[in-house]
Amino acid sequence: MTRALLLLGSNIDREANFCRAAQRLAELVRVVAFSPVYETEPMGDAAQPCFLNAAALIETELGPEQLKSEVLQRIERELGRVRGPNKNAPRTMDLDVILYGDRVFRLGGRQVPDPELLRYAHIARPAADVAPDWIHPERGLSLRAIADRLPPQGMTPRPDIVLVACT
Repeated sequence: MTRALLLLGSNIDREANFCRAAQRLAELVRVVAFSPVYETEPMGDAAQPCFLNAAALIETELGPEQLKSEVLQRIERELGRVRGPNKNAPRTMDLDVILYGDRVFRLGGRQVPDPELLRYAHIARPAADVAPDWIHPERGLSLRAIADRLPPQGMTPRPDIVLVACT
């Protein structure tokens, strides 16, 4: 079994899509923990609704490619995700592999570990919430140390949304 860290994000029918994504993740892989949910300001295109973001710590026997195609993209499709040229467009659900064990590789055009983990609090804080002592395989820093370096500007905790209650 390999531990992986996933990031969830939605700004279309957010609460319902988050709960459904949590349910489907728990059906398809072993979810160890969900982070608290945060409401975050949109990046790139500010003229859209705020996002909900959270992290899921999972254990899986699937390789990263299988995890992405058979689980994450499947859930995105089930929730009506439409991909267009604007990567910052509103979306029903976005599921990304942020860390996969201690491996460093490319997955579907994205780098894992996701370099945005080192730049954005809306990724680093939820990741640190579920795996604070996980050491970044390239930087040698714990997720807690990475998150503590990033100001949580534009992030509001949403204690009214508890993903484990959805599963």
